[in-house]
Amino acid sequence: MKKLQRLAAGLLIPFCCSVPLPAAAKAKPTTAAAKPQTKPAPAPAQQTPKQIVKIAYFAQEQVAPPALSNLDPFIPNKGALGAELAISDNNTTGQFTGQQYELKKILVPAGADPQPLFDGIDADLVLLNVAADQLNKLADRPIAKTKLLFDVANSSDELRNADCRHNVLHILPNRAMRADALAQYMLKKRWQNWFLVAGPAPEDKLYAAAIKRAAKRFGMKLVAEKEWNQDYDARRTAQADVPTFTQVDDYDVLVIADEQGLFGEYLDYRTWKPRPVIGTQGLTATAWHRSHEQWGAVQLQNRFKIASGRWMEEQDYAAYLAVRAIGEASIRTKSNEMPALKEYMLSDAFALQGYKGMPLSFRKWDGQLRQPILLAAPRSLVAVAPIEGFLHPKTELDTLGFDQPETGCK
Repeated sequence: MKKLQRLAAGLLIPFCCSVPLPAAAKAKPTTAAAKPQTKPAPAPAQQTPKQIVKIAYFAQEQVAPPALSNLDPFIPNKGALGAELAISDNNTTGQFTGQQYELKKILVPAGADPQPLFDGIDADLVLLNVAADQLNKLADRPIAKTKLLFDVANSSDELRNADCRHNVLHILPNRAMRADALAQYMLKKRWQNWFLVAGPAPEDKLYAAAIKRAAKRFGMKLVAEKEWNQDYDARRTAQADVPTFTQVDDYDVLVIADEQGLFGEYLDYRTWKPRPVIGTQGLTATAWHRSHEQWGAVQLQNRFKIASGRWMEEQDYAAYLAVRAIGEASIRTKSNEMPALKEYMLSDAFALQGYKGMPLSFRKWDGQLRQPILLAAPRSLVAVAPIEGFLHPKTELDTLGFDQPETGCK
């Protein structure tokens, strides 16, 4: 028995006594963790400052005229929103070309003299949205000699001829270009006998003169010509007066010269003979129209409408093109200096995309932006001039308006 107890005690010794651990398993004294050595961050590369291109938008506030129709509300800010949209487009491209475009808007109160505010403009590139009688007064100011002015509001033929200025570029098509566009389409349709009705306003007489010039240029025949005077009230007596007023020799189209819209709308569908209406009403020749959707125009239309809440008007389109022309010239020349930009704009290398299927450019002889003309009915685009088949040695766009041999700009 004692022998068995001694044997059992011998077998239990390994379990009751502590077994020494291997040296690798022994706990190491804790020490502070060594921080990894890091290299100092490199200094940020110094960015090249952007080239600043300053543009001014100078406009005179307009007073709302007496309402002729509730269908066409008065729009007080035509032009400014187009310039703002173009500045945004220029700056999108400027992120990659190292340029920054800045727009400063100056609004002259209605009836005030714009010249003092004009003299305070610190930009050499100025968009002018002023009346025709004010344009040359500003262009002749001493400070304007070092500026390039963009006329975004006027269609006067004289401003492109005898009254032209070397420091003014015209964006909207003039009356001659509009009349020629209509004449080309009428010649294509073989509607060559015209009956012209003009209003009493000076602007109506100027438009009528452009129509007569186009008729002679393209071989049209003026069957009759009448003036709509103040004795008629088109709204109240249209059904009675218009048929009597339009009883003339046979004609193909009725041509209206009514830029203020006083009577032209009331002649359509009320004439003695069933004839289409063209001119300032009916089928019109315009730089831009809300029905235009070709060549990417629908994207521009939608972007403008989202930004402004209304359709793009002609003055908006003109201001947009003026700012985009500055952007195109500054990118190509890598300059913000007026002389370099003007020289490039008037060169054969300049080409501006205007959503009309052909590149736009400036005429050297009168500063007019050559461009296709939209022929539009109130809710549809009918054609785009120049009409196919009208040829020119340099560009078909010069079949519209005053070509170089015809210009009176000296």
